[in-house]
Amino acid sequence: MPQLEATPEIDFQSELYKDAYSRINAIVIEGEQEANDNYQKLADLLPNDKDQLIGLARMENRHKKGFEACGRNLSVTPDMDFAREFFSELHKNFQVAAAEGKIVTCLLIQSLIIECFAISAYNIYIPVADDFARKITEGVIKDEYMHLNYGEEWLKANFEASKAELEEANKANLPLVWKMLNQVADDAQVLGMEREALVEDFMIQYGEALTNIGFTTRDVMRMSAHGLAAA
Repeated sequence: MPQLEATPEIDFQSELYKDAYSRINAIVIEGEQEANDNYQKLADLLPNDKDQLIGLARMENRHKKGFEACGRNLSVTPDMDFAREFFSELHKNFQVAAAEGKIVTCLLIQSLIIECFAISAYNIYIPVADDFARKITEGVIKDEYMHLNYGEEWLKANFEASKAELEEANKANLPLVWKMLNQVADDAQVLGMEREALVEDFMIQYGEALTNIGFTTRDVMRMSAHGLAAA
């Protein structure tokens, strides 16, 4: 599998790598914290699924600890101020939707956008990660597919009632993904992660999720265009 051996030149101990890693590592830590908080909030909004959602929140918290260990392994201090600012717009949109009881919007942000963003980032990162981080990330990504599946199943079961709100939430939130990807493209490149690969993997994951929920191929193409317009 030569493609996995294509980046032996990455120096995990270089100052350049560690500087970029301080932001990327912070983003994955903050992303897992956001997910933990969001699933706890969803547990309040969906009392029938409370135990399952609390279980997902706890899993996200374990992931956060795993990624904190990845930073310590490289002697890198994560730039958490950067990461909180990075997620601030999605965070705000989730909080507003939760306060308004908009469960569909909350699920689109957390169970589709954030989970697909995480899965695509982890997919692209695993082949270029250091050995310690690779093992951690491979374990995490298996769980993330399960989280994505929760949101898909709920939205699929409530598709007709959710469709209009999903389209509205997609239009408001998908462009933020491209803004976020562009913000970290240079740091990701230092870690061996190509922006184009991240975009492509996200589009595949997100498109498949929308299809699984019940949108047609035409719908998915139209909804995806809201993101690409900002890419």
